[in-house]
Amino acid sequence: MARQPADRQPTPTPTLTALITGASSGIGEALAGCFAAAGHDLVLVARRVDLLEALAQRLRQAHPVTVRVMAADLALPGAAAGLATQLRRKRVVVDVLVNSAGVLAQGDFSAMPLDRQAGMVGLNVAGLTAMLAAFAPAMLKRGRGRVLNVASIAAFQPVPTLAVYAATKAYVLSLTESLAEEWQGSGVTITALCPGITATPMLRQAADANAALASLPAVLVGDVADVAAQGFAACMRGDVIVVPGLVNRAATAGGRLLPKWLLRRVSGLVSRRLK
Repeated sequence: MARQPADRQPTPTPTLTALITGASSGIGEALAGCFAAAGHDLVLVARRVDLLEALAQRLRQAHPVTVRVMAADLALPGAAAGLATQLRRKRVVVDVLVNSAGVLAQGDFSAMPLDRQAGMVGLNVAGLTAMLAAFAPAMLKRGRGRVLNVASIAAFQPVPTLAVYAATKAYVLSLTESLAEEWQGSGVTITALCPGITATPMLRQAADANAALASLPAVLVGDVADVAAQGFAACMRGDVIVVPGLVNRAATAGGRLLPKWLLRRVSGLVSRRLK
């Protein structure tokens, strides 16, 4: 009698690892929760190791995932490459890169100290670019991976009193769209999350410096958990751009239809009313 073949056990799905910068608060923290809930192991990166450790402990208690904490100032040259080296030594493969670290400073360009302007460029532009350079090549070599860059609706139009910040986010959006085309068919996707005003510590800090921001209508302020959930879903689908919120989507669509000179005038009018 022929022996019956033994039942084959299904091959377990490998656990994926998501590296999330800016994970100590705001959208980055909320995204960490999304990825943990979906079963991803995590590498949490920010400057404040105490906040990262507290978040890591909460996520470990809530989800059966491995959470690593790595303190780094990504505005510093070599920080991204250093992270990549440390993770290679630990044999940690990054399957999803989430670039959420960012900084905002509001005020007239001529009155803002150069170090604050340079800080935005250093983190929002140079730091994000360095993270991509450190981790994307390995993804492309493996033929799989995902990237989620946190941009802003400020990327779609000029924003007086947020001139440098808006310019850095326009860079993030443009870079994301360019790489989405470069990486077509590679197995690696890249997504730009473009939220509007969102209830985060960054907004609270800006409101402390400008009382007008504290009086914004609730309809204009997004919920951080909802923003993160939409960003996570778009990243998993491989969408190139996601703009959470109906009001924000209408604003960005209208901005693309308006002539540039009119868009500048409207942005200027709104910004002056918020001073």
